Amino acid sequence: QVQLVESGGGLVQPGGSLRVSCEVSGLALSKYAMGWFRQVPGKEREFVAGVNWISTRTHYADSVKGRFTISRDNGKNTLALQMDSLKPDDTAVYYCAAAWDRVLVPTAPGEYNYWGLGTQVTVSS
Repeated sequence: QVQLVESGGGLVQPGGSLRVSCEVSGLALSKYAMGWFRQVPGKEREFVAGVNWISTRTHYADSVKGRFTISRDNGKNTLALQMDSLKPDDTAVYYCAAAWDRVLVPTAPGEYNYWGLGTQVTVSS
């Protein structure tokens, strides 16, 4: 059974930092591109950051470029997103996702095979 479990969300002040993690079980993470998405009520799920399966490429949404950093540890089957200089617009539920055997970084939700249940990130003073 494949499971992706996000953790590390919470409340942070504008300008602060937060690190969200995703623990993966039931699949060989080294064969999957991994991504982070986020969603707010009433809006579509949007791509935030991704890394291809061999960790040679990363891709970020323009809105987070230079502030967020994605990383993966295939040995520990984990994915992380370091978020710095957070803004109120970053408030959302953050989801991790896995896409089978991708050399490039998929950015569309439909390209991902497995999803976690999400973790809430709130940026507010």
